[in-house]
Amino acid sequence: MTSKANTTNALIFKSASLFALRIVLNSSDTATLKEAISRKMTEAGSLFKDEAVVLDATRISEAPDWAALIPHLQANHLPVIGVMAEGAVLDSARKAGLVPVTLSTPSNANRVPDEPPPAPIPQAAPAKPEPKPAPEAPQTEPALVIKRQLRSGQRVYARNSDLIVIGAVGRGAEIIADGNIHVYGPLRGKAIAGARGNTQARIFTTHLDAELLAIAGIYRLIDADFNQNLIRQSVIVELENESLSFIVNNEHK
Repeated sequence: MTSKANTTNALIFKSASLFALRIVLNSSDTATLKEAISRKMTEAGSLFKDEAVVLDATRISEAPDWAALIPHLQANHLPVIGVMAEGAVLDSARKAGLVPVTLSTPSNANRVPDEPPPAPIPQAAPAKPEPKPAPEAPQTEPALVIKRQLRSGQRVYARNSDLIVIGAVGRGAEIIADGNIHVYGPLRGKAIAGARGNTQARIFTTHLDAELLAIAGIYRLIDADFNQNLIRQSVIVELENESLSFIVNNEHK
């Protein structure tokens, strides 16, 4: 017989933060969405594989066929954990078993106010407080340093840190970091920085010739439409307005 005390201690509820990939639906046509998902996952390789997904359906007024779309996402290694939707689209999503969720949005701290704040009222200077000890810097993992060539099929992940590769990253190789990525050599494979949503992460390489680059889930294929003037150049890649920006680093020329 299970005692009351044992039942009480069987589990504990705790708050937690979860990184989730948001897929914004711009169409209600299920066939179009399925085709787009398959194509994106083929292009991105393992970039989004097994990432928790929230479907953002706030831009569409008619619901897709959830019963067909959700299994297709799961077949592409994209487990759906919730949906953002309104009105009839939300009702249909609930009936399909999807859980409504709310995602946090970026702060408006840098927004310029419409009117300047009122001038402060002069006051007597307060007594000088006792100096407080400076807060300790947050603990971070040291950068993961790889001093060798990475060949096709090899995959390196720097969890909670930067990744530094001194050598070539061959085609078919994949380097991933939660922080920045530095490649001192030809970058010909895939480089994924800010893997857990760090939008301030950057990719540095002395020789850009990659298959795919990504920062915080925003990716760019280096294909025929890419600016060929950047190929084989020393480049810094950063995220700007939800797209990747490429800056030639003249210091390494």
